[in-house]
Amino acid sequence: MYKHILYPTDGSAGSEAAIAHVREIAEAFDATVHVLHVVDTRQFTLGMSGNYISGPKSYSSDRPSEEERKRELEERATPFVEELADDFEGIETVPVVRGGNPHEAILEYIDENDIDMVVMGTEGRSGVRRYLLGSVSEKVVRLADPPVVTVRADGEE
Repeated sequence: MYKHILYPTDGSAGSEAAIAHVREIAEAFDATVHVLHVVDTRQFTLGMSGNYISGPKSYSSDRPSEEERKRELEERATPFVEELADDFEGIETVPVVRGGNPHEAILEYIDENDIDMVVMGTEGRSGVRRYLLGSVSEKVVRLADPPVVTVRADGEE
């Protein structure tokens, strides 16, 4: 029934709390776990020349381009994802790092890889912060086709 389980992680307490659930479901269904970390590239600001801008007066062409900065961040995140995937001993894993808007990258990965289930942590945001900022897990729950299991970190309301 579930052959490909997606475990999107940002290293947060909610993501860590989801690990045991991912493991249990993967073992029960002999499924492959896709460990996905998305480098949030929405923070990049581009000038007209396509160069990275660190502040309003910084238009230096010796700054790394958006693509170079994205690639650098993805390279730095790769060991984290590979180490996390290695922790799923006895379970086949696929470690993946992508760049982009987190919920969009997760949804794209689901569609591209025939994911049967998503298990992910949630921040437990509430009130104005939730209304203004939304939540990656909330967007994935609403927009993903396969079932999505969300896990809160211990102690979250």
